[in-house]
Amino acid sequence: MQDTATTGGRERLNRAKVLRAAVELADEGGFEGLTMRRLADRLGVVPMALYKHVADKRELLDGMVDLVFAEVEVPVDVDWRTAMRLRAGSMRQALLRHPWAVGRMETGTPGPANLHHHNAVMRCLRSDAGFPFRMAVHAYNLLDAYVYGFALQEKTLAGDIPAEAARRKEAVVDRQPSGLEDYPYLAEVVTELAKTGFAFADEFEFGLALILDGLQDASAR
Repeated sequence: MQDTATTGGRERLNRAKVLRAAVELADEGGFEGLTMRRLADRLGVVPMALYKHVADKRELLDGMVDLVFAEVEVPVDVDWRTAMRLRAGSMRQALLRHPWAVGRMETGTPGPANLHHHNAVMRCLRSDAGFPFRMAVHAYNLLDAYVYGFALQEKTLAGDIPAEAARRKEAVVDRQPSGLEDYPYLAEVVTELAKTGFAFADEFEFGLALILDGLQDASAR
């Protein structure tokens, strides 16, 4: 039975409320900065009240990750390529909203949204794409490696790649007399990106298309 009663005009604490508040705090300051005391302060309760709903921080993280999985779309009634492309883009967007979850999505004990998501992806690869079991496993691992790896790169790299490239160019020129003469291809990167710009979304779609093309070709052999 859900704990939705109110006490003194305030909604009584429940697991869903604890998890939502934890996600908000992690979005603001990262999971490392999330403590049970800070979470209790956000909710206006004493820390011990939290342990009625989560046993420890490990269980808290499992529940938070499950909320992120609940945000990720796995479309139905479309062809498998479209479904996997949209699913990958939806996962990337979820990880942009919740960067603390990068590297944590496949850890811990899965919750219901996590299980539903993984089942839906495997159903798409096995039923819609018609991949044999082992091929479906390969495809799933490859897609996740790409999406999670890209999310990690996007999290750690500078947001403005052309500006960062220009900054590094100036640093190289300052440190050595030859400047960029010894690195003509890197100089080209700086020059061309200054003209064309750099969009993570475009890079993501380019790499994803190559992977989906490769999976389709492999399945036809």
